[in-house]
Amino acid sequence: MSKLNHSRVIQLMEEWAPKKLAYDWDPTGFQLGNRTSKTKNILITLDVVERVVDEAIEKGVNLIISHHPLIFSPLKSIDITTPKGRTIEKLLKHNITVYTSHTNLDIAEGGVNDLLAKQLDLKVIDDLVHEGNKNLFKVAVYLPKSHAKAIREAFHKGGAGHIGNYSHCTFQGEGKGSFKPLQGSDPYSGRVDKLSLVDEYKMESIVPEQNLQSVIKEIEKAHPYDEVAYDVYRLENKGKSYGLGRIGLLQKEMNLDDFAQFVKERYKLEGLKVTGDLKSKVNRVAILGGSGEKYIFAAKSKGVDAFVTGDMTFHFAQDAMEMGLNIIDAGHYIEKVMIDATKQYLEDCLKVPDLNIYSSTVNTNPFKYI
Repeated sequence: MSKLNHSRVIQLMEEWAPKKLAYDWDPTGFQLGNRTSKTKNILITLDVVERVVDEAIEKGVNLIISHHPLIFSPLKSIDITTPKGRTIEKLLKHNITVYTSHTNLDIAEGGVNDLLAKQLDLKVIDDLVHEGNKNLFKVAVYLPKSHAKAIREAFHKGGAGHIGNYSHCTFQGEGKGSFKPLQGSDPYSGRVDKLSLVDEYKMESIVPEQNLQSVIKEIEKAHPYDEVAYDVYRLENKGKSYGLGRIGLLQKEMNLDDFAQFVKERYKLEGLKVTGDLKSKVNRVAILGGSGEKYIFAAKSKGVDAFVTGDMTFHFAQDAMEMGLNIIDAGHYIEKVMIDATKQYLEDCLKVPDLNIYSSTVNTNPFKYI
């Protein structure tokens, strides 16, 4: 079994999809279990239902990462004769921890809505609903000249130094550093109880908030000093904007009928629902993986030709039709796109040889097309 624990996996998930991005009504994050347990194997799923828990038990999994929360509304009781109660009972009996990344993963860069847009080959140009801008920090660290390359790479590995279409962006200046190693220290240079004056670099780079701890950790790993001197400054600069849903352009214009067939094919659907004139032209598209009915006015205001979403009820679809907004209701289950993407993300980050990360093979879609 690896030395990895659940807390590290959760940290990685929150670097990708920070909890602060989630809506305040959303119970995203740690749901059940023990976040400090050693991680045996991981299962990624859209939903946590009893069949998924059975799958986890069979595969020797003790950490489930889901998109939809197991516990959405506060529980007043747990009756183990009900499906929800049996699910919770099995999780606890088998020491399986559940972590959820929900609306924060919808909003996050590279998250659910970006993945859905990518499947349609959309050129993303905007968010459907703007929520804010990411906070930025500057990290400055002092180092010997011999380690400039290593620290520069540590900044990059941790996720710092991205400005527009540029990476590895740092600034460094030369200076003199003074220090006096005290008893019990293990100085990289100089002698205990003797004041030293040495040539040093000061290197600094810009860091988005979600990568701050990762950057500091990488710097500490690469730095030769036993006590690393660094400064962290919060910046007033606006970071990348973030929001819910995406607006994008198709690779080529098509009519609504052909576009609906294209969506059906790319998302591997048995069927879908369409509202609008099937002969109308579609080029500018809005997409939102979950329930998008409340955002039809936002989609219309962004001038889209069609709005692809996961749930649309009758009266909202009627309102959309009356305002001339084409709708494709592809079903909530399209959010399953997060399963393989999350598996790949964690495998790339962790690289733990004896750890298995599984994509759930259980179909939790309650609907069938006849």
